[in-house]
Amino acid sequence: MHKYTPLISVVIPVYNGAKTIKETIESVLQQTYENFEIIVINDGSQDETLAIVKSVQDQRIKVFSYPNAGLSASRNRGFARACGEFIAFLDADDLWTKDKLAAQLAALQQNPQAAVAYSWTDHIDENSKFLRPASYNSCNGNVYERLLIGNFLVCGSNTLIRAQALTKVGGFDESLNSAEDWDMWLRLAPGHEFVVVPRPQVLYRISPYSMSANISKMEVASLQVLERAYSQAPKALQHRKKETLGFIYKFLMDKALQDSVRSQRGLKAAKVLLHYLRTDESLFHSRRLKLILLSKVITANLFPFYQTRITW
Repeated sequence: MHKYTPLISVVIPVYNGAKTIKETIESVLQQTYENFEIIVINDGSQDETLAIVKSVQDQRIKVFSYPNAGLSASRNRGFARACGEFIAFLDADDLWTKDKLAAQLAALQQNPQAAVAYSWTDHIDENSKFLRPASYNSCNGNVYERLLIGNFLVCGSNTLIRAQALTKVGGFDESLNSAEDWDMWLRLAPGHEFVVVPRPQVLYRISPYSMSANISKMEVASLQVLERAYSQAPKALQHRKKETLGFIYKFLMDKALQDSVRSQRGLKAAKVLLHYLRTDESLFHSRRLKLILLSKVITANLFPFYQTRITW
């Protein structure tokens, strides 16, 4: 009997993802490119996640259950079981357009010097409806400096990566409980080229009920990644550190302003700004950015039901 050998392995870590996991898996099964396997890592879910996953009938789906260990560990566990020459990670609440794998695979095949393909990203809401563009960057080749300034790939669901490149840099850092994808891209970028598919193919779900509670965690992890990255960055790039700091706090402010409890948006945004001012000891550095953030805080407090966000 001929053994099925997938070219692409899609790793989907999931923890208590009953509300979204089926739609996420279906967005992979609906891909125009079909030579893939789906490796679902059930990270100790306590809801109906496992039953829902098992209800989806397709021979390309493989399910493995482990005690809860977090996103990075689950991604590493999935990669360890992957057979594909190319690896894609997909979070259990994100979606792909139907041509995502086909387009990214073609990009890598047409650019053999590249190890990572990525696409543009859109934000969707809890009902999978389009909210707004997230990132439409088009950096090719050596993207290290651009990634050092900030994670323009947006999320861990974006990339298609040559498995040998992942093996070379090692797995995701399991000590990080946020920003682990940015850390991974920063480790891949110095020795590997990136190639972009310039159209939105990654649908990143905004879940305000969970993210507002994680802003502090995201801040700590992002600053940890920043310090590690700049401790290894060339001297010629050290001057970009303040710019990276500004990127992080714009990102955190945007998260605070998306809070589902609208009356709390202003307070949480104010806390983010206060942390930024405490972290950045240069009073006059990025004065324009600080004024923009301050105006957003004031607006959010005076008009809590008005939807405001940071313009990137």
